[in-house]
Order: sequence, then structure tokens, then C-alpha cells
Amino acid sequence: MVIYNRTLSIPKRVRNKNPKIGFTVGAVLQPVSMSVRSIARSTSAPASGSRRRTHLFRSSAAALVAAAVFAVAGCGNTYRPVITAINPVGPAGQPQKYAVAISSTGTSTPGLATIVDFSGDTVLITVPVGKNPQYFNVDAQGFNGYVINGDSSISSFDISNSLLASGVLVSTLLPGANPVSIFPQGSSVYITEPGRNAIGQFTGTPPALKQELGLGVATNPVYVVGYASAQRLYALSQGNGTSPGTASAIDVPSQTITTTVPVGVNPVYGIMTSDFKRAYIMNKGSNTVSVINAQTNTLDNFTGSTGTGTIAVGTAPVWADFATTRSEMVVANQGSGTNNGSVSIISIPLCNASATVTNPNCDATNPVDAAGFGTVLANVPVGVNPIVVAVLADGTRAYVANAGDPSLPCATVPVAGVSTGCSVSVVNLTTNTVTATIPVTGHPSFMALTNGTPTGKVYVTSKDNNTMTIIRTDIDAVSTSVDLQGKGVMVRTTLP
Repeated sequence: MVIYNRTLSIPKRVRNKNPKIGFTVGAVLQPVSMSVRSIARSTSAPASGSRRRTHLFRSSAAALVAAAVFAVAGCGNTYRPVITAINPVGPAGQPQKYAVAISSTGTSTPGLATIVDFSGDTVLITVPVGKNPQYFNVDAQGFNGYVINGDSSISSFDISNSLLASGVLVSTLLPGANPVSIFPQGSSVYITEPGRNAIGQFTGTPPALKQELGLGVATNPVYVVGYASAQRLYALSQGNGTSPGTASAIDVPSQTITTTVPVGVNPVYGIMTSDFKRAYIMNKGSNTVSVINAQTNTLDNFTGSTGTGTIAVGTAPVWADFATTRSEMVVANQGSGTNNGSVSIISIPLCNASATVTNPNCDATNPVDAAGFGTVLANVPVGVNPIVVAVLADGTRAYVANAGDPSLPCATVPVAGVSTGCSVSVVNLTTNTVTATIPVTGHPSFMALTNGTPTGKVYVTSKDNNTMTIIRTDIDAVSTSVDLQGKGVMVRTTLP
């Protein structure tokens, strides 16, 4: 620590008989304090009979400091000695965020939630959750985690590096709910209950059932599409899996179902734009994406190759993400599950508010599709059985988790019929080509991406391995791995 005079901003020179010599007021404070420390440190432990001399010596040193301060103060100015710590100077650290992975230790034993530090790739906390966990999600702020367990219970917890096992709370669903997915939004948590043909709305801590939103007989709901603060959500129902499915609109303010929109066969996933204008539904059974105009609660009115409001993509679309800076969407097409799949890159620009001057048909509150909307720019081959795709915030690259053929073991160099490739494909969204294929440990079960400076990270869990692979996005290579102590189910990040 440094002792200095906070009120003295400019050195003051004291007059003396020799004008060639000047004295800097305030500078004497630091050398004097240093001298006292030096004297104190150089004094050895007093022997018997010498403690009084040492005490007198230290008292004299203290008096010397006081005299020096008094002498400076006697110059006519008021000075306040201040002690200020010198803080270390260095580069700013990475933002505080975590990767949270859920793993299974068996069908009849508790699963585990593992919190991993983003900046250090270290395991901070591991706590038990319910038996045989199946699905995991976090809220938009990254504060709370929710796990669907195999016994139809819900485990919920605050995401913190001080989480204890006692902080994991349990909610029980109604008999026969058979929950599939969970979507937190605001103060509510929505759970698909195909066993009861309903969406359960849960509130409170721990989440408790507030009401069930019935969808009709044999609807088989599987997923809720929405955005953090959207006023409308869509519950996807597959029906019998061979006929067209539906998207039931949930009005958030009234918590009621207002209408049902027809979509393609076997809808499995969907995403909504951050302005809540459009929702895109992946129809695995019809190899299409249905586009819903969320302002009118109807299929969008553009005409694609397969009909109104529908975009034809590759075989079995199962996941998607936005490349917002490019006004594009990237769709992961699973294919047969045993051969190479693909990603479809689709142009989805809207006529925005800034265009209203030159285009009077543009409505800022309900923008129409701009030229080229729904055009498939490219179908890019990737690895075997792609299941998840995620796009960097700057829109430069997409990362695709390839689960490989589930009937074959993973291999870095797969042999046809003997082994399969388990990997992450990196797709350059400027050239629409694969620039890297990164082998990972085990068959991927899920993947999450988070951005960062100087590097973002991609986390990949494996359904048949305890290892979670971590990939750095600045070098597009595996940087390290983490032991989850159980087979990987899913991983989420607390910040994008």
C-alpha cells in the first residue's frame, strides 16, 4: 500500500534561502513510511531483557512519522494522509456464465446436474436430480434449471456456484402425464403432457400445476415454441404421426388456447424470431418447415414449392437456429439416421420498418415477407445423423452435432458397416461449405454453444459416455473435456 496526500494534486515547492534548491511537499510521507517498515522488518525478535528497548525504539520510529506529517502540515495547508490499495492491472476476465449438463447414472438411480465454469472449464458443482433424467432446459436469464425425470417428476434448481443438493426441488406431475419437454417463460413453466393431451402450466417455487390447457383427443403434444417475452406460444402436436400435425396458439396474457394452425407431418421442433413476428416449425415426417405469421395466427401467405407457408428442406428436419445478422435460418436434417444428413440454409428476410418510406406495402407492426423469403440458399452435406445445429452470434459459422449411426461404435476414421463418425461439423455461412469436422467422444446426445471473446465454446454431451467434449470456436478444435460421472443427457448454457 502507498501513503500519499490525496488533496495535493500539484507538487508544492517550499521557499528557502537557496532558490536553486526546492522541496516537494508530500513526498516525504512515503519514504518515511517505507523507512519505518524497513526498520521494523530488520528488527529481530527481542531477547530476554531487551523488550523495553525494542518498545522504545518502535515508539521513537512512530514519533518520527508523526513529526514528519506535522512538519508538512505546518506549511499552512491541510493534508489528509490516505492509504489506498494498488489493485492488480490486467486484461478483463470472461463474463460469468456456466455450462450446465445433465447426466444419467441409470434408470433407477438419481441423475446428476453438473455446473461447469465457462472461463476455466472446471467443474464447480455436481448435485443429484431425479431418477433417469430425460430432458433439460433453463430460463431465458440463465438463473433456473428444470429437469424432466423418468418417473414423471420435475427437478428445479437455481444455477449457482454455491448450489447444494438441498437446493434441488421436486415437483410431481399428474398421473399419466408422460412429460416430453419443458419451456420456461416469465413466471410460468410449460410442460408438454402427451399422456393427458394437454400442456401443463406450472408456477411458483418449486413449480406447481396451475392449470392444464387441453388440446383435444389423441393430439400428442411434444414441444412448445416461443420466445422469452412473447405474448403468444405454440404447442406442437403430432397426432398419429402420419397425418398433418397442429400448432395450438397459447395466448400468454389470458393463458388460453385461441386457435389451431395446421402444420406438416410429425412436427418435432420450432423456433420463434426475437421480434415475435414468425415461428418456424420443423416437420420431420414431411421434410418441410411450416412458417406461422404470429401476428395473424395463420400460416404465412408466401407460396413455397410445397404450398402456402411451407418450405421444402432435406430429409427429416429436426432442429434449427437463426443466423440473425444474415436474415437466414439453418435447419438440421437428420436423414435416415444411418447415413450422412444435411443442413438447409434458408433466406428469411422481412420487410422491416426502415423500408416503409420506399415500400408503402411494408407494415412495421405486421411486416410482409421481403424478396427472396423462403428461398433455400444451399443444402450442405454434414455428418451421419445430425441432431442439433447452433449458429455463432456474428453469423459466420454454424456447428452441427452428428450423433452417428446408433448401432455402430464411434471411430475417428469410420469404416462402413463397422464403425460410424461421431462429430461436430463446422459450416461456413458465407461460402456454405463445411470447413472442419471435429471428432468427439461418444455418440452426441445434445450440443450447446455460447459466444465469447476471444473465444466461444461448444459443449457436446454423449448418451453412451461420461465425457462432455468442449470445443473452442476460435480454433475450431477440441480444447478439453469434462467427466460428468454419468451418461450425458443434455447441456445448456446460461448466456448465449
